[in-house]
Amino acid sequence: MTSSAVDPARLAVERRRIFLALFSALAIALHTLEFLLPSPVPWFRLGIANILALMALFLFDGKAAWSVNMVRIVVASLFLGTFLSPRFFLSLSGGILATAAMTTSRKLAGEKIGPVGVSVLGATGHAIGQLLCAWILLVRHDGLWYLLPFLLVLAIVGGVVNGFIADYLLENLRKMPAFAKDSADAVADE
Repeated sequence: MTSSAVDPARLAVERRRIFLALFSALAIALHTLEFLLPSPVPWFRLGIANILALMALFLFDGKAAWSVNMVRIVVASLFLGTFLSPRFFLSLSGGILATAAMTTSRKLAGEKIGPVGVSVLGATGHAIGQLLCAWILLVRHDGLWYLLPFLLVLAIVGGVVNGFIADYLLENLRKMPAFAKDSADAVADE
Protein backbone atom coordinates (compact mmCIF):
# COMPACT_ATOMS: atom_id res chain seq x y z
CA MET A 1 0.00 0.00 0.00
CA THR A 2 1.37 3.40 -0.92
CA SER A 3 0.85 6.57 1.00
CA SER A 4 -0.14 9.82 -0.69
CA ALA A 5 1.00 11.95 2.25
CA VAL A 6 3.59 14.54 1.31
CA ASP A 7 6.07 16.07 3.69
CA PRO A 8 5.27 19.80 3.43
CA ALA A 9 8.77 20.93 4.37
CA ARG A 10 10.41 18.74 1.73
CA LEU A 11 7.87 19.81 -0.88
CA ALA A 12 8.61 23.48 -0.09
CA VAL A 13 12.36 22.86 -0.54
CA GLU A 14 11.83 21.10 -3.87
CA ARG A 15 9.45 23.81 -5.11
CA ARG A 16 12.04 26.44 -4.22
CA ARG A 17 14.72 24.58 -6.21
CA ILE A 18 12.46 24.17 -9.21
CA PHE A 19 11.30 27.78 -9.24
CA LEU A 20 14.83 29.12 -8.77
CA ALA A 21 16.00 26.98 -11.69
CA LEU A 22 13.10 28.30 -13.74
CA PHE A 23 13.81 31.92 -12.72
CA SER A 24 17.49 31.44 -13.59
CA ALA A 25 16.66 29.98 -16.99
CA LEU A 26 14.23 32.82 -17.75
CA ALA A 27 16.79 35.39 -16.58
CA ILE A 28 19.43 33.86 -18.89
CA ALA A 29 16.98 33.96 -21.81
CA LEU A 30 16.03 37.60 -21.13
CA HIS A 31 19.69 38.58 -20.67
CA THR A 32 20.56 36.95 -24.01
CA LEU A 33 17.59 38.55 -25.77
CA GLU A 34 18.45 41.99 -24.42
CA PHE A 35 22.08 41.52 -25.49
CA LEU A 36 20.93 40.85 -29.07
CA LEU A 37 18.61 43.86 -29.25
CA PRO A 38 19.96 47.30 -30.14
CA SER A 39 20.62 49.51 -27.14
CA PRO A 40 18.41 52.63 -26.86
CA VAL A 41 21.36 54.65 -25.51
CA PRO A 42 25.04 53.64 -25.65
CA TRP A 43 26.04 51.60 -22.59
CA PHE A 44 22.45 51.31 -21.42
CA ARG A 45 20.13 48.36 -21.21
CA LEU A 46 16.95 48.12 -19.18
CA GLY A 47 18.20 45.05 -17.34
CA ILE A 48 14.96 43.12 -17.72
CA ALA A 49 16.66 39.93 -16.52
CA ASN A 50 16.92 41.53 -13.08
CA ILE A 51 13.14 41.24 -12.78
CA LEU A 52 13.65 37.55 -12.05
CA ALA A 53 16.16 38.29 -9.28
CA LEU A 54 13.67 40.74 -7.78
CA MET A 55 10.98 38.10 -7.88
CA ALA A 56 13.30 35.56 -6.23
CA LEU A 57 14.11 38.12 -3.52
CA PHE A 58 10.47 38.89 -2.77
CA LEU A 59 9.14 35.34 -3.10
CA PHE A 60 12.00 33.58 -1.31
CA ASP A 61 14.98 35.44 0.18
CA GLY A 62 18.32 37.13 -0.47
CA LYS A 63 20.13 33.85 -1.14
CA ALA A 64 17.66 33.16 -3.93
CA ALA A 65 18.32 36.55 -5.52
CA TRP A 66 22.09 35.97 -5.34
CA SER A 67 21.66 32.54 -6.95
CA VAL A 68 19.54 33.79 -9.82
CA ASN A 69 21.81 36.76 -10.59
CA MET A 70 25.14 34.93 -10.37
CA VAL A 71 23.91 31.95 -12.42
CA ARG A 72 22.50 34.34 -15.00
CA ILE A 73 25.71 36.34 -15.32
CA VAL A 74 28.00 33.32 -15.64
CA VAL A 75 25.83 31.12 -17.86
CA ALA A 76 24.70 33.95 -20.15
CA SER A 77 28.33 35.02 -20.62
CA LEU A 78 29.18 31.45 -21.62
CA PHE A 79 26.31 31.43 -24.13
CA LEU A 80 27.26 34.82 -25.56
CA GLY A 81 30.99 34.13 -25.68
CA THR A 82 31.89 36.94 -23.28
CA PHE A 83 33.08 34.86 -20.33
CA LEU A 84 36.16 36.46 -18.69
CA SER A 85 36.07 39.36 -21.15
CA PRO A 86 35.76 43.00 -20.04
CA ARG A 87 32.01 42.77 -20.72
CA PHE A 88 31.77 39.83 -18.29
CA PHE A 89 33.61 41.70 -15.54
CA LEU A 90 31.44 44.78 -16.08
CA SER A 91 28.32 42.62 -15.80
CA LEU A 92 29.68 40.76 -12.78
CA SER A 93 30.67 43.89 -10.87
CA GLY A 94 27.34 45.54 -11.62
CA GLY A 95 25.48 42.37 -10.65
CA ILE A 96 27.34 42.06 -7.36
CA LEU A 97 26.67 45.65 -6.31
CA ALA A 98 23.07 45.49 -7.53
CA THR A 99 22.31 42.28 -5.67
CA ALA A 100 24.05 43.54 -2.55
CA ALA A 101 22.00 46.75 -2.65
CA MET A 102 18.74 44.86 -3.23
CA THR A 103 19.26 42.24 -0.54
CA THR A 104 20.58 44.73 2.01
CA SER A 105 17.69 47.14 1.45
CA ARG A 106 15.18 44.33 1.73
CA LYS A 107 16.84 43.00 4.88
CA LEU A 108 16.98 46.42 6.55
CA ALA A 109 13.61 47.80 5.47
CA GLY A 110 11.62 44.57 5.25
CA GLU A 111 8.05 45.09 4.10
CA LYS A 112 8.48 48.90 4.13
CA ILE A 113 10.22 48.82 0.74
CA GLY A 114 8.56 47.37 -2.32
CA PRO A 115 9.81 46.02 -5.63
CA VAL A 116 10.09 49.47 -7.23
CA GLY A 117 12.29 50.88 -4.48
CA VAL A 118 14.45 47.75 -4.33
CA SER A 119 14.75 47.75 -8.12
CA VAL A 120 15.87 51.40 -8.23
CA LEU A 121 18.51 50.71 -5.55
CA GLY A 122 19.68 47.66 -7.49
CA ALA A 123 19.85 49.58 -10.76
CA THR A 124 21.87 52.40 -9.22
CA GLY A 125 24.16 49.85 -7.59
CA HIS A 126 24.60 48.19 -10.98
CA ALA A 127 25.54 51.48 -12.66
CA ILE A 128 28.03 52.35 -9.91
CA GLY A 129 29.52 48.86 -9.98
CA GLN A 130 30.01 48.93 -13.73
CA LEU A 131 31.54 52.39 -13.70
CA LEU A 132 33.88 51.40 -10.88
CA CYS A 133 34.93 48.26 -12.76
CA ALA A 134 35.45 50.26 -15.98
CA TRP A 135 37.62 52.72 -14.07
CA ILE A 136 39.70 49.95 -12.46
CA LEU A 137 40.08 47.66 -15.50
CA LEU A 138 39.68 49.78 -18.61
CA VAL A 139 39.92 53.56 -18.33
CA ARG A 140 42.00 55.03 -15.51
CA HIS A 141 40.87 58.57 -16.16
CA ASP A 142 38.94 60.77 -13.75
CA GLY A 143 36.81 62.05 -16.62
CA LEU A 144 35.00 58.70 -16.62
CA TRP A 145 33.19 59.77 -13.44
CA TYR A 146 31.45 62.57 -15.36
CA LEU A 147 29.25 59.82 -16.77
CA LEU A 148 27.93 58.91 -13.32
CA PRO A 149 25.00 61.40 -13.15
CA PHE A 150 23.85 60.44 -16.65
CA LEU A 151 24.10 56.72 -15.86
CA LEU A 152 22.27 57.17 -12.56
CA VAL A 153 19.35 58.89 -14.29
CA LEU A 154 19.14 56.01 -16.77
CA ALA A 155 19.45 53.50 -13.92
CA ILE A 156 16.59 55.11 -12.04
CA VAL A 157 14.37 54.98 -15.13
CA GLY A 158 15.27 51.35 -15.77
CA GLY A 159 14.83 50.49 -12.10
CA VAL A 160 11.36 52.03 -11.97
CA VAL A 161 10.25 50.19 -15.14
CA ASN A 162 11.60 46.84 -13.91
CA GLY A 163 10.20 47.41 -10.44
CA PHE A 164 6.67 47.98 -11.74
CA ILE A 165 6.91 44.89 -13.96
CA ALA A 166 8.17 42.80 -11.03
CA ASP A 167 5.42 44.19 -8.77
CA TYR A 168 2.76 43.23 -11.32
CA LEU A 169 4.20 39.72 -11.73
CA LEU A 170 4.56 39.23 -7.96
CA GLU A 171 0.97 40.30 -7.39
CA ASN A 172 -0.23 37.66 -9.83
CA LEU A 173 2.17 34.92 -8.69
CA ARG A 174 1.16 35.31 -5.04
CA LYS A 175 -2.37 34.30 -6.00
CA MET A 176 -1.06 30.84 -6.89
CA PRO A 177 -0.93 28.17 -4.16
CA ALA A 178 2.79 27.52 -4.70
CA PHE A 179 3.59 31.13 -3.77
CA ALA A 180 1.12 31.63 -0.94
CA LYS A 181 2.61 33.39 2.09
CA ASP A 182 2.70 30.15 4.04
CA SER A 183 3.28 27.54 1.35
CA ALA A 184 3.38 24.73 3.93
CA ASP A 185 -0.28 25.43 4.77
CA ALA A 186 -1.09 25.63 1.07
CA VAL A 187 0.56 22.24 0.52
CA ALA A 188 -1.28 20.71 3.47
CA ASP A 189 -4.61 21.91 2.05
CA GLU A 190 -3.98 20.27 -1.36
